[in-house]
Amino acid sequence: MEHSEGLITNDAVIFGILMFVLAVIFKTSEIKSPFWIKFYKIIPVILLAYFLPSLLNTFGLVNAETSKLYFVASRFLLPACLVLLTLSIDLKEIFKLGPKALIMFFAATIGVIIGGPLAILIVSHINPEFVGGIGPDAVWRGMSTIAGSWIGGGANQAAMYELFQPSNELYSISITVDVIVAEIWMAILLLGISRSDKIDKFFKADSTAITTLKDKIEAYSLSIAKIPTTSDLILLLGIAFGITGLSHGLADWIAPAIATNAPYLGKLSLDSQFFWIVVIATTFGIILSFTKLRQLEGAGASKIGTVFIFILVATIGMKMDITAIFYNPGFFLVGLIWMAIHVIIMIITARISHSPYFFLAIGSKANIGGAASAPVLAAAFHPSLAPVGVLLAVLGYALGTYGAWLCGLLMQVAAQ
Repeated sequence: MEHSEGLITNDAVIFGILMFVLAVIFKTSEIKSPFWIKFYKIIPVILLAYFLPSLLNTFGLVNAETSKLYFVASRFLLPACLVLLTLSIDLKEIFKLGPKALIMFFAATIGVIIGGPLAILIVSHINPEFVGGIGPDAVWRGMSTIAGSWIGGGANQAAMYELFQPSNELYSISITVDVIVAEIWMAILLLGISRSDKIDKFFKADSTAITTLKDKIEAYSLSIAKIPTTSDLILLLGIAFGITGLSHGLADWIAPAIATNAPYLGKLSLDSQFFWIVVIATTFGIILSFTKLRQLEGAGASKIGTVFIFILVATIGMKMDITAIFYNPGFFLVGLIWMAIHVIIMIITARISHSPYFFLAIGSKANIGGAASAPVLAAAFHPSLAPVGVLLAVLGYALGTYGAWLCGLLMQVAAQ
């Protein structure tokens, strides 16, 4: 649904509304009354963060096309949150989770990367029109943004949007399919927790390692937890936005150099300034994670990064037309098949590796959901396990841009 102009045109007012909406969502999600507990079990926070801002656009209150909020969030907050999330990576702790946790995580990533192209091939035999389109309306372009979301998260999704440039209508459909299909899977994973013992028996998995893991994670969390000082917060923001500025500066030099001297690399999006902004920011974050600066996670690095993510999510949601799904049910079919392929790969891998259901669930959600929902799912097993979701989700953010980029290229080939 397109609007020539919105009722509210002042971005300061729109931003205030978005932040108020996010505040209401998070505040009500913490209320322990039976109604709100049941409500947020059915409708997750991340879904509301997309959906409620979309009502502003759907009903003509704002015009997402004229608002600059998404541009600011994607250019400033997106690379900054990637730095903060990758800064907190503790590769040693991730390796301590054991090979099965990483096996399931990478199985989830592979499931997304190959699931997209396979879904396009399958649906093309059912109805080629469902996966057709040319230029900005090519379905694979929209699906590439889903790959970004499902391997990494909102930041990586926005990166794929900038790289592959789907039309706004296609992007609206993509976001809707992304959220609906991902949350259906989230609901199934949550339902499986109460049956985890039976599932572990099916996988022939020994879940006693999870108990040991809980103890290690609790000790690790206590060892780095601290009340952040003003200096800590300024340092975190200085690192995040300093690297963001550096990423912009390097991208402004690298992208034009490639476009001039190696134009054929444009087919791989290597002449895109935004590509290099995201890649450079992620790379510097990973490098810094090997230094003492990683301890700033105890001062709230990932929490600030998550705040930036939700602001980004709200601005993306504001661009969404919730009625778009009804105009393209074929796209929804592609999303369901894509997710089904991912789930089948996860189940087969867990069965072969005898991995506990916890690793399947967190490995999948660390990809499909990222730092926004993986800790929520991990905490549903046990509160002390929430950092496991964060650690793996951050790894997903680190790989999300690269994996989604590869998936997008494969889908482009599959669509031809």
